[in-house]
Amino acid sequence: MGDRQTWQRMFEESPGADEVVETMSGIPLQGVYGPDGAELPGQWPYTRGPYASMYRSKVWTMRQFAGFGTAEDTNARFKALLRNGGSGLSTAFDMPTLLGCDSDHQLARGEVGRAGVAIDTLADMEILFADIDLGAVSTSMTINSPAAMVLAMYVVLGDRTGVERRRLSGTIQNDILKEYQAQKEYIFPPRPSLRLVTDSIAFCSVEMPRWHPVSISGYHIREAGSTAVQELAFTLANGFGYVEAAMAAGQLVDSFGPRLSFFFNSHIDFFEEIAKFRAARRIWARWMRDRYHAADPRSMQLRFHTQTAGVSLTAQQPEVNLSRVALEALAAVLGGTQSLHTDSYDEALALPTDKAARLALRTQQVIAHETGAASVADPLGGSWFVEELTDEVERQAEAIFAHLLERGHGSMLDGVVDAIEEGWFQAEIAEAAYRFERKVNDGSRVIVGVNRYTEGDDDPPNILAIDPVVEQRQLQRLAEVKQRRNDDAVRAALERLRREAEDPTVNLMPALVEAAGAYVTLGEMVGVLTDVFGAWVEPARV
Repeated sequence: MGDRQTWQRMFEESPGADEVVETMSGIPLQGVYGPDGAELPGQWPYTRGPYASMYRSKVWTMRQFAGFGTAEDTNARFKALLRNGGSGLSTAFDMPTLLGCDSDHQLARGEVGRAGVAIDTLADMEILFADIDLGAVSTSMTINSPAAMVLAMYVVLGDRTGVERRRLSGTIQNDILKEYQAQKEYIFPPRPSLRLVTDSIAFCSVEMPRWHPVSISGYHIREAGSTAVQELAFTLANGFGYVEAAMAAGQLVDSFGPRLSFFFNSHIDFFEEIAKFRAARRIWARWMRDRYHAADPRSMQLRFHTQTAGVSLTAQQPEVNLSRVALEALAAVLGGTQSLHTDSYDEALALPTDKAARLALRTQQVIAHETGAASVADPLGGSWFVEELTDEVERQAEAIFAHLLERGHGSMLDGVVDAIEEGWFQAEIAEAAYRFERKVNDGSRVIVGVNRYTEGDDDPPNILAIDPVVEQRQLQRLAEVKQRRNDDAVRAALERLRREAEDPTVNLMPALVEAAGAYVTLGEMVGVLTDVFGAWVEPARV
C-alpha cells in the first residue's frame, strides 16, 4: 500500500512542488488525492504514475511527428514545430528507408520522401538536424529493422557537432518483434534481428545513458486492428522478450532496464484507454521485480510515449478529427503519459499541412495549460469504474501472457518468437480487426460521419502534396556523396561489418558507427547484413 509520508517527501523534493495550484474558482489543489494507505504515484507498482509529482513538475514532452520529402524539407518543419512550442522532435522516415533501401534502389521508385523523410547516408542526417542543438533537444526516431544503422548515423552526427554521446537524449523505436506481428517492415529473420536490438541496448547503456535504445511499441499493433487488451499484452510480452534476450546476452537487468521505454496508442474508447495505461504500469512493475529480479526502481517504472489513433481518423468530415484527437490526447494525459504526439486532422488524406500540424500541437497546449488536467496526478484514481476496468484489463492480459509462456515452455522470448513464426499474433490481430469492421458495417459501432450523421460538408481541405522533383534531388545528393566519399574507407568499413556480423559474440554498433562515419549508405550496410543473416519471408498461414 502507499506510504503517504514517503510520497510527500518525494513530492516536495520535485521541481515546482511549492507552486500554488488552483481551479479557476480559486480552490487550491493537492498533488494527489486518495485515502491513507491508497496507492500513490511514484511508488511501486506505479499504477498511478511513475513520478510523485507527475505534471506538477514538468508537463509531458510535446513531440510532434514530422518527416517528408528531403532532409531540407523536414528540417524546416522541425524548426517550425520548435518555434511553435514543441519540446521534442519525432522523425518519420519514408518507406525505402524503413525497409533499408537506398533511394536509388529500383524498389524505391515513386516512394522517396512520400511517407516520411529519405535518409540514405550521414549527409542526409547532417542536413536533417542542421542548426538544431542535439544536446538541447530530445529526438525520437520511428524506425525498426535498420534502427541500429540510423542510430549509428545520429551518434556520428553528435560526435562531429561537438555533442558528447552522454548528452544525446531521445528514443529510437528499434522494436523489431512487433514488425513481424503487425507493421511488416522487417528485413532479417527474428533471431539476428534481436541481436541488433540487444547490441544497441548494450551500446547505449555504456555510451548514451540518456538515450532509450528501444521503444517497445503497441501503437502499430493497435493500428493493425488489435483490441486495447491485445495491444497491451502483446506489447508487454515483447518487452519481456527483450529483457530475456538482453539478459541471455550477459547484461544485468538493472544496467538496461531504466532505459527501456514504451509507445502506446490512445484510441477513442476514453476510459478503456486510461485503464490500459494504468494496468500497463502495474504489470510491468510486478514482472520486472518478481520475475526478472530488478532492484532499481527505474527498471520497474514503465514510461511511455503516446500517439493518438491514426486509424480513428476519417477522410469523411475530416474536421471532426479535431474532436477525436482532443479526447484521445486527454485520455493519454489522464493515463499519465510521458510524451505525446497528436495527429493532425488531415492525416487520413495526406501528410499534414503546416496549419494542421500546428493545430494538433495547440490541442496539447490547451490540455496542458487550460483544462487543469495536469494539476493532479491520476485524477481518476479511485473511480469505481476506472479501477475495475484497470483490473479487468490486467486479468485479460495475464491470460495472454500465460498462453505465450506455455508456447515458450516457460520463456516469454521463445513464446513470442514461436507465436510469430506460427502466425499466431497475426491471426489474432486479423480476427479482432474483422470483428470491429463487422460492427461498423452493421451499425452497432457508430463512426460519426461514416456510418451515421453523414450529412455535412465533405469538401476536402487543402492537403500537402510531395513534388516529384523531391526524388530527383535525393538521387542527385546520393550520387554526389558516393562520388566524393573515400572508397577505401567504405570498403574497409563494410569488410569489418561483415566479419563482425559473422561472429555472434561481437557487438555490431562500433562497426556500424565506423560505417556511418565513412558515408556508407543504409542500403550498403543492410546488404552486408542480409548476406550474413538472411532475409525473412513470412510463412503462409492457411
